[in-house]
Amino acid sequence: MEVVTKIAPLALALIMLGLGLGLTTKDFLRVINYPKNFIIGFVCQLIILPIVAFILIKVLGTPTELAIGVMIIAAAPGGITSNVLTKFANGDVALSISLTAIISIISIITVPLIVFSSANILGTSLITENISLTGTALKMAGVVAVPVIIGMIIRKFADNFISSKISIINKITAFLFLVVFIAIWIEEKENILNYLAQAGLVVLILNIVMMCIAYYIAKSFASGIEQRKCIALECGLQNGTLAVFVATQISNDIIFVIPTAAYALIMYITGFAFMYIVRNSN
Repeated sequence: MEVVTKIAPLALALIMLGLGLGLTTKDFLRVINYPKNFIIGFVCQLIILPIVAFILIKVLGTPTELAIGVMIIAAAPGGITSNVLTKFANGDVALSISLTAIISIISIITVPLIVFSSANILGTSLITENISLTGTALKMAGVVAVPVIIGMIIRKFADNFISSKISIINKITAFLFLVVFIAIWIEEKENILNYLAQAGLVVLILNIVMMCIAYYIAKSFASGIEQRKCIALECGLQNGTLAVFVATQISNDIIFVIPTAAYALIMYITGFAFMYIVRNSN
């Protein structure tokens, strides 16, 4: 875990900086001016997704340590990948960016709250002398909120230059996520298949079920098909690097990280499949 523990915070900070570079005040004003679709996506991701994850780990009898890992990925905000696939799916990219940005910023509060509450309900206490809800939130603020704000400030003063480099920035952030993901698999290659056997099924079901639930909730309440695609993808493509970071803050045991790594692998397969299915729907 030593390599992952050192890489994840830096990679996450750089990824969130990249997210900030892609944001303008218009992204936040859009939420105020058109709140309906945002609220639907917000509820699906921050409330329904963790509830569905908790029900699944109870129904499937997932071991406690792996269950905590599942709750970490369920609590994580959408990743930048969701913005890219929303574009490919002909979805509402502006809504996707707004959901990713705002939920990422408030995740410094919601992620520790959801994870620690789940741990207490499951009968295991993660709160030790070195690990607390407040401490985890403060660490997340340092690698999530601060880089996003810095990125937005840079964008404000160098808008023309940054705007022309957004596609490059997105590729760099995707590469950073890949580095963290590969580091986990290389460092734990001897144990990875065993853990995947335990966590693979629950994260696969979670990913598929949640995208379907979000899609049909959005079908009932959102403005149209573009918003439907966006909300479903936003709930199916989580920020795996942030989840890895949180898992490494909770424990040095790799078992907490395994569900996040398994989900990261699966979400690309299911995400691309979902994008292909809905791309030309109307």
